[in-house]
Amino acid sequence: MKKMKLSYLVGVLFLGSVLFTSCSSSRQVSTFVVLPDTQTYLEQCPEVFDSQIDWLVANRRKIDAVFQVGDLTQNNSPVEWSYMQKSFARIEKIGIPYSVVWGNHDIGSKPGKFSDVYNTTVANKYFPLSFWQQRKYWGASADGKTLDNYYITFKSGGADWLVLNIEFGPDDKALIWADSVVSMNPDKYVILNTHAYLYSDSTLLDGKDWWRPQAYGIGQESGRTVNDGAGIWKKLLSKHRNVIAVFCGHILKSGVGTLVSTAEKGNRVYQMLANFQRGVTDSKLGGEGYLRIVTFNRKTKEIDVKTYSTWNKSFHPSEHHNFTFTGVDFDGYIKHH
Repeated sequence: MKKMKLSYLVGVLFLGSVLFTSCSSSRQVSTFVVLPDTQTYLEQCPEVFDSQIDWLVANRRKIDAVFQVGDLTQNNSPVEWSYMQKSFARIEKIGIPYSVVWGNHDIGSKPGKFSDVYNTTVANKYFPLSFWQQRKYWGASADGKTLDNYYITFKSGGADWLVLNIEFGPDDKALIWADSVVSMNPDKYVILNTHAYLYSDSTLLDGKDWWRPQAYGIGQESGRTVNDGAGIWKKLLSKHRNVIAVFCGHILKSGVGTLVSTAEKGNRVYQMLANFQRGVTDSKLGGEGYLRIVTFNRKTKEIDVKTYSTWNKSFHPSEHHNFTFTGVDFDGYIKHH
């Protein structure tokens, strides 16, 4: 975890002034919220997930965008998807740009049979492309039919942002499409939002183990390539100057990993894993409502990361979940008009 300054917060802090730097106070500040895997909430304690949505609504004026990193559901069932549809409709009503991606639990041949085949029919029924195309921040879908691979764009903090939302184990076609999107938008900071990318030891998914997308049923489908973190980095992210960050989930053990890599053109890419679901070490209540608050401050040249529980109303006790990247060369990422 190089070039990170500890910003661990101790004690009871005033939410409004500590969690956020007001978007209106500085045109060079953008605050994004990352929602890690939500699957266990739906299975065991939906009231904890409700607290996250309540918190987002209450703090809507201080948030520029919200990204969910996949495994919205546990069993890919209509009941779960209906619940998620209604929950995210509350975010839609407050006007904050947001995006979701499919995790391994969100795809498959039938409920409870996740990632045995690449089937996103249920997910796309409850999060239809036609709905997203009406949003002012909508970009485009890779296939023009589904929300499997798509991007959104918006302005915040006086800068233009593009968020790529990529499927679990993306095939080569998806990465070629994403590559063209990034190439055509050199004036925008690019963030990748995807499910499986980084291990808890802060290395890219690579090699042979059961967490890699290739180890699931989709990895054996004829005629389909499946990429893990190493493949996504090599074929897409490493090639572009304007890629600044990656958000992901999926991995258990500690459920946290942080990697800073230098791309081919010299830009540093800040990659972050956060996961709190059942199975993660010391997980309670499906994750206790922990979410990530990531603030990009172009004035101070910092990316500040805080992890807050909307259920316990407190910060995560570990310094691995509360830190600051310093010396971020924001000017070097994008081509200015």
